[in-house]
Amino acid sequence: MSGFETKKPATRAAVILPWEKSGPQEEIRAADARLEEAVGLTASIGLVVVRQAAILLRARRPATLLGSGQVEQLAEAVKLDDVDVVVIDARLSPGQQRNLEKALACKVVDRTGLILDIFGARAATREGVLQVELAHLEYQRSRLVRLWTHLERQRGGFGFLGGPGETQMEADRRMLAERIGKIRKELEQVRRTRGLHRESRKRVPFPVVALVGYTNAGKSTLFNALTGASVHAQDQLFATLDPTMRGMRLPSGRNVILSDTVGFISELPTELIAAFRATLEEVAQADVILHVRDISHPDSVAQRADVLNVLDGMVRDGVLDSHWSDRTIEVLNKADLVGGVEAVPKRENAVAISAITGEGLPDLFEVLDQYLTRSMKSVDVRLPITDGAALAWLYQHGEVVGRTDRDDGMDVQVRLFSADLERFELLHPDRIVQPDA
Repeated sequence: MSGFETKKPATRAAVILPWEKSGPQEEIRAADARLEEAVGLTASIGLVVVRQAAILLRARRPATLLGSGQVEQLAEAVKLDDVDVVVIDARLSPGQQRNLEKALACKVVDRTGLILDIFGARAATREGVLQVELAHLEYQRSRLVRLWTHLERQRGGFGFLGGPGETQMEADRRMLAERIGKIRKELEQVRRTRGLHRESRKRVPFPVVALVGYTNAGKSTLFNALTGASVHAQDQLFATLDPTMRGMRLPSGRNVILSDTVGFISELPTELIAAFRATLEEVAQADVILHVRDISHPDSVAQRADVLNVLDGMVRDGVLDSHWSDRTIEVLNKADLVGGVEAVPKRENAVAISAITGEGLPDLFEVLDQYLTRSMKSVDVRLPITDGAALAWLYQHGEVVGRTDRDDGMDVQVRLFSADLERFELLHPDRIVQPDA
C-alpha cells in the first residue's frame, strides 16, 4: 500500500443566495448574476460547489434568516448531496450562523466569512497578512468562536487561528483586544513606510496611475499588457490582493508608475474596508485613476456602482479628495467579448479596450497622456547660458514646449507636475519668471 498516495476528498459546498425582491429597483442586483458571483467566490478557495440556489426571502427570520420550511428543505438537500459546507451569500448574525449549523448538521459560512477566508488565502506580503488578520479579529470580536476555516489545515493559519492539528481556539475579549491593538500599531508603521516610499517616488518623481475596479475586471491583465510585467492574472475572483507597482513609459516618452490594487466587490465587509485602508491609500495618492470595468459582464453597471460607492466612502472618511472623479478614466475592458472596441458605445471620459488582444490600448495611452498633461503647470524659466544642468533637468523631468536662446542665456517654456515644479524651485531658486516680471 505504500506505493499509493491517499488524496483528501474535496470539500463539497452548497451556495445559497437569500434573495429579497423588495427595495428600490436601481438597488436590485440580478439574482442570477449575484448567485454566479457567490459560486465563483466559493470555487476560488478550492471548494467544489455541488448545489446552488437562490431562495426567495418573504421575511427575515431572526433565528435563521431563512424560513423554517426553507431550512428543512435545505437540510434534506445537504444530506442528499453530502455537503460539507453551506455558504450563505448574506451576512449572518452569530446566532443565525449557530442555529443554521445545528439545523443543517454541517458548517455554515456567511458572505463576510467567505471573503475573509479568500483574502486570507491570497494575501502574500506582510502588509496583506496583517490586514487580513485584523479583519478576521474584528469579525470574530462579536462571536468569540472559532471561524469555520475549512482549509486551515491545508495552508496553516494566522497567529490567532492556530495551526494544523489545533482543535479549538482559546481566546477571550481581552486577548482579542490586545492582538487587535498590536496589529493596528504594526499597520500604522506600514502606512508610515508607504508614506516614505511615496515621498521617494516624488523625488524621482513620476506621476502615479492607479488601477481600480471590480474584482476579476481584468486589472492585472491590463497591468501586464501595459508594463510587460508578469503579475499573477487569471480568470479568478480576488486573484490580486497585494498592490503591485511598476514603471512604464508612454508612447509620448513620459514615464509613469502604474499601481495594481485589490479588486472591489459588492457588500465588502466593513472589517475589510477599514483593514485595507493602507492599500487603498495608493488610489488616494494617484495622479490618474483608471477604473477598469468588465464591459461584457451582465452586472457591469451594478459593479461600477459598487466601486464608486467604496471610493465615495473613502471621501467621507477623509482618505480620498472629493475631486477624484476629475482625474478618473473609465477603461471598458473585455471589448473582445462584445464584438470589439467599435461595438462599445462611445462615452465621455471612457476608453474601450481589450487587455487580452491589445485592441484599444493606443487610444488609452493617448487619453492617459491628455489627462497627465492637463494636470501639469506651464511656467517660464530664465537660465544663464552656463546653466546647462538646469536645462537638462527640465528636459528630463518636464515637457519643454518652447525655447529662445539669447546672448546671455535662455528662456524656456516648460510644463511640469506640481511636485517637479516645487523640486526645481528648491534646486534652482529665482529661475522661474513671475507673470509680472
